[in-house]
Amino acid sequence: MLYLVPTPIGNLGDLTLRALEVLKAAQVIAAEDTRRTRQLLSHFAIPCPERLVAYREHREESAGRFLVELLRQGKTVALCTDGGFPGISDPGYRLVTAVIEAGLPFSVLPGPSAVPVALVSSGLPTSSYTFKGYPPRRGGPRRRFLETDKDSPHTLVLFESPYRVASTLEAALEALGNRRAAVCLELTKKFESVTRGTLAELLAGFRDRSIKGEATIVIEGNRQRPVAGDEEDSLDETPEVPAV
Repeated sequence: MLYLVPTPIGNLGDLTLRALEVLKAAQVIAAEDTRRTRQLLSHFAIPCPERLVAYREHREESAGRFLVELLRQGKTVALCTDGGFPGISDPGYRLVTAVIEAGLPFSVLPGPSAVPVALVSSGLPTSSYTFKGYPPRRGGPRRRFLETDKDSPHTLVLFESPYRVASTLEAALEALGNRRAAVCLELTKKFESVTRGTLAELLAGFRDRSIKGEATIVIEGNRQRPVAGDEEDSLDETPEVPAV
């Protein structure tokens, strides 16, 4: 059985009891960064398994074939990344596909993720959202990447490097207009912060600001196109009074 194990994005106390049990029982652990995973295992006093396999972005295909063969041999394999959900802007998707094609079982554990934490913390509508992962690094492709959601009513969630927060806010302002947004930094860590405002206000605040750690940016959708079931829309509805 393959288990996809979400790991803490900051606070180690967020590792679930079920994840602990799986990591203790796994005969093989596939890790995005074996050093980070060794630190996690050491923190929770979990002995290293029979095999600790590097499963990084640029070797997913070869490592995946090896892991599928171990699964065929009846091994229990746990896949984890540096933080958050395997397969969500981290290696994992290709292994899941290979396991499905091989007709082998797998299980996805619930656990920590920056996406719902940032979404709820932003104060923006949560009834529907679009998660886009990391935008392109270059200006033109980044702007076009954002423009595809210009007319979408769904709240937009992005991951970004701390070195490109300002440039992504600027591209979003150009592509989407001056919408409400939030920049979430160091989520679940000691210096967690959530800065809310319009894109123009956030750009002014982050243009010359030096930041550390991964960022999650949340941007309001096109509110001219309401979402069915949206909380804000429901406030305008007049409840029917039943006849007596």
